[in-house]
Amino acid sequence: MNTQRAQEIATSPNMVNVTCNGVQVYIQNVDSRKETARIFPINEPQKETEVSLSELSEN
Repeated sequence: MNTQRAQEIATSPNMVNVTCNGVQVYIQNVDSRKETARIFPINEPQKETEVSLSELSEN
């Protein structure tokens, strides 16, 4: 996923279907400098992690 789209999703008030390794996730914020995003699985907000934007896909 490109940085601009990830930032749009992160700031959108609407829920967008994004997955990381087949798991639906919520994008908390995006670091455009490192090209990473802080995410967590929809049903497990305590499992927050940082991943490369290339690992995210919009369905």
